[in-house]
Amino acid sequence: MAVRVFNKFHTSGARSPKMLASVVAMLAWKLAIESIKRMRKAYYDIDAGKPYFDFVCEFLVFLAHAADRIAYRSLDAEKRSEFTTALAIRLAEMVEESRSELLGDAEPGAGHRDFIALFNRRGADYGEYDYGPAGPDFGFKRMFASALREILPEKDQLWVIDQAMDIEAPDAIKALEKTMAGLFGGAAAAQPGAGERAKAQTSSGMGGE
Repeated sequence: MAVRVFNKFHTSGARSPKMLASVVAMLAWKLAIESIKRMRKAYYDIDAGKPYFDFVCEFLVFLAHAADRIAYRSLDAEKRSEFTTALAIRLAEMVEESRSELLGDAEPGAGHRDFIALFNRRGADYGEYDYGPAGPDFGFKRMFASALREILPEKDQLWVIDQAMDIEAPDAIKALEKTMAGLFGGAAAAQPGAGERAKAQTSSGMGGE
């Protein structure tokens, strides 16, 4: 995957969860765009407009919930919640900034609002599955693949499951894990229970602000 991974700061000092979230958000956006480029080269039809926009949003939500699980290894509950909330909000801002370009007639604020709603809804979906030291389990990746399947035309729906589970998800997770290991001071040992479901702490009550 031709995405440059940023996994360290050039200056010393503690980094706030919000600052860490901003870096992860930028990586997630780059990974989503890179995935679309690769899938288009593989002849998947992801048309400009709503299909493109929906694909980006589902990809970002998948990575946001994965990042929340990774943060669980290194942060206490309060800081993890702050990190994940900041990440979702920053991603929503990025979606809002791009929505008018992608969809043209979108009302102001709709991109932000719709992304947060999707993030919250998928929190319950991904929360059913595990994310352990080896990464997301089969169900977590299958949920991601199923979300992408609903976006693509019928001719691509059968094949996207394998593409998403075997290529898109593993490549993106590898880059995300590497980046977060660097940002959080190295690959921290998993806390007791880190392989459990550890649902996104902010997913049930995050508003659109």
